[in-house]
Amino acid sequence: MDDSTPGLLRRLLVTGYADFRNRLRRRLSSEEFVDDVLHETFLRVERMRDTGPVKSPMSYLMRVAMNVAADRWESNARLLDFVEVEELLHFADEAHETARVGAARIEIDALEKALAELPYRRREIFIASRVEELPHKEIARRFGVSVRMVEREIKAALVHCAQRLDRAVIQRFGPGAGKKS
Repeated sequence: MDDSTPGLLRRLLVTGYADFRNRLRRRLSSEEFVDDVLHETFLRVERMRDTGPVKSPMSYLMRVAMNVAADRWESNARLLDFVEVEELLHFADEAHETARVGAARIEIDALEKALAELPYRRREIFIASRVEELPHKEIARRFGVSVRMVEREIKAALVHCAQRLDRAVIQRFGPGAGKKS
């Protein structure tokens, strides 16, 4: 029979397991947490060296168990729970969205500068076509030019803006449709 302090503490844990578990349950939050603390307490007692007699072995075991619980709480406090992870993911989405909005604003500014460089009539025809979405016949009537002239002005405006924005223009109608111009 092991008469050392660790041996005595082990025997107390085994023989008074139910009582010790109930005492811990009154102090700690959940059944699972109590089981984890009990297991770790037993492991600590197993690793213990004989340091001499202990005045109150049950109080000593309770102190070891509460130290284990405190260590677990501290390590768990460093971990993120589900809600915190979700908040971080949402924050990352917002940061990504903010970057996209910033890039879009820079591109809009560049487009506004490119449009400002266009001659007045070409700019107005382009805006009527792309922003107001007017048919070419209506634009031609408004500016007193032919439909063919409206198409040329729109194409010239597109090419100019594409160059300023470092983009390729893809022809959508007519011969060579779908090719970069």
